[in-house]
Amino acid sequence: MLSLRGRLIDLLRHGDVEGGSRLRGNCDDPLSARGWSQLRAATAGLDEPQLVVSSPLQRCAAFARELAATRGLELVLEPALAERHFGDWEGCSASELPADELWRLWDDPLGFTPPGGEPMRDFLARTGAAWRSLCERGGPDTLVVTHGGVIRAILAEVLEMPPRAMILLEVAHAGRSRIRVPPSPGRPSLVTHRGP
Repeated sequence: MLSLRGRLIDLLRHGDVEGGSRLRGNCDDPLSARGWSQLRAATAGLDEPQLVVSSPLQRCAAFARELAATRGLELVLEPALAERHFGDWEGCSASELPADELWRLWDDPLGFTPPGGEPMRDFLARTGAAWRSLCERGGPDTLVVTHGGVIRAILAEVLEMPPRAMILLEVAHAGRSRIRVPPSPGRPSLVTHRGP
């Protein structure tokens, strides 16, 4: 039964990834040793969720599997919570990209799409539908292990922010954002947003 406080959904960004800072998108790079340590530390004192939902990409799913197995929790892999696909820019560092086009990506996220990439409108529609489904189906307190872009998109929806403002939300590796989802007709609210 849903309590008056509603449910808590924690959004956890994956930890540091092998290969350093890049636009990974759908590149399936593994966590670094530091990334594993960051995530274990970030969840050590976490109130016990009853469900873990994760992006299927291994930088999220590998840790989610370990956590679920260790704590005896149900794990659901949700493809709609994968990072935005950056097309020809996948795997590139910022210094390897044309500066004027990179600026356009941040300045006009709805109007500019990296060559061969997923349009921002499609990304927001995909992640928004996954978020609303998670909220609407109810259930227990949940930990969602996902990506920086996905967390920004969800927070932007909860806070009713325009897409251009999303980039202003810093989401650190192993950072966690807690959202309270109250019983209907209440609306989700951001409780905390912090780094590791």
